[in-house]
Amino acid sequence: MIRVTRAATGAATALALLGAPAQALDLSNMSAAEREAFGVQVREYLMENPEVILEAVNLLEQRQAAAEATRDQALVADNLQELENDGYSWVGGNPEGDITLVEFMDYRCGYCRRAAPEVAELLAKDGNIRWVVKEFPILGEASVLSSRFAVATKQLAGGDAYKSVHEALMEMTGEPGEVALRRLADGLDLDADAILAHMDSEDVTRELRQTRDLAQRLSISGTPTFVLGGELLRGYLPADQMEVLVAENRKNRG
Repeated sequence: MIRVTRAATGAATALALLGAPAQALDLSNMSAAEREAFGVQVREYLMENPEVILEAVNLLEQRQAAAEATRDQALVADNLQELENDGYSWVGGNPEGDITLVEFMDYRCGYCRRAAPEVAELLAKDGNIRWVVKEFPILGEASVLSSRFAVATKQLAGGDAYKSVHEALMEMTGEPGEVALRRLADGLDLDADAILAHMDSEDVTRELRQTRDLAQRLSISGTPTFVLGGELLRGYLPADQMEVLVAENRKNRG
């Protein structure tokens, strides 16, 4: 509060030196000499009190963050049904849970891989969270191939097979070429030929396109991005922070 008072005093002093009250200040009607004098006074004040600039920047950032959060909440509300119950995204955790956690992910994303054990820990500890996985490959051809393989597996072999493939792709270190994907399918006792043939099908393409369109409507451009309790959470979050957010969401629901 002291710095704010000093800022106000400094501004008033600069105006007084120009012989005009704050409410009468009109830069457009100043002479060149008056504008120069005013600029000198403002500069001198800011040089003596640089913390005022930081206060202004912090205030601007807070206002921008609040505006972005409000916008994100509106976007989530407008697209909630497709986020939580689109009819095609895989649902893990507890399908009957009272809280839904949506994750937009990319198998080649380092932060998605880092978040994977954190999400698993959260689901294991809580036991009452629905986890909706959105395949959102944005990091190149390897990402697209991985997601196509995962979605093809889900469409042909079901949710349990998808879960196993999802976890395996998250841990895959090499490139997801045909040989590697065939080996992965064989290791999980899946029909590799059928899955590989289905990867480029219109059904797989449609699902990925629908998820991409949803992400664009939500202004999601990075992974991981989570949606929890009407909020967009952009970026990696450790399990303990997600626990706090889940608890706050349950509390707000009453």
